Amino acid sequence: MRISMNRRYSLSDHLIGHADNMLRTLFAPSSASRPSPAADINNRALEAWEKDEARRLMRVNHTGEVCAQALYQGQSLTARSPELREKFREAAEEENDHLAWCEDRIEDLDGQTSRLNPIFYIGSYAIGAFAGLLGDRASAAFLAETEYQVVDHLNRHLHRLPTADRKSYSVVKKMSEDELKHAKSAEQVGTLQLSEPAKGAMRLMSRIMTGTSYWV
Repeated sequence: MRISMNRRYSLSDHLIGHADNMLRTLFAPSSASRPSPAADINNRALEAWEKDEARRLMRVNHTGEVCAQALYQGQSLTARSPELREKFREAAEEENDHLAWCEDRIEDLDGQTSRLNPIFYIGSYAIGAFAGLLGDRASAAFLAETEYQVVDHLNRHLHRLPTADRKSYSVVKKMSEDELKHAKSAEQVGTLQLSEPAKGAMRLMSRIMTGTSYWV
């Protein structure tokens, strides 16, 4: 059950909907509204080391999308502006495509998603809700900065992926393009300028997430 953000609901209604979203994100197969960028691309057979590196990187990217779903849900819970809630809804729909694309690619690579995803989801949801409590402009600024950092992260993965894995490359490239669009969209709402310590803390949390999900 995905709650529409264009109607009025009680807090308990929103929390029930958000709990349902969490369970679907963590434990149900994701379905995409758009075809995977990898659908029509053929790879040569990957070497064992190439396959291992690709599935680890795609697991990191999948965990990032789990965190994105949680952030958007947390921020939408405490957002005041209907316009901003709509931005979160639109971005979450595209992020769900990313989630499904990553899941499909991990399965193709005979991998598994991170066992730490429930922890990352809960933590990201709490961070998103707190950002929303600071006000819509602060929340939009947090979203924009998060997306810009994700773009940097995905672009680094484009250089790290084995060159033979054109399927994963195409998925990550499209994800990067979408994330940049989300950042620009958030800025249109009107954002504050985050402090450098705040940006540094966000980068630190990102490194913890990517470092652990690469291995677990």
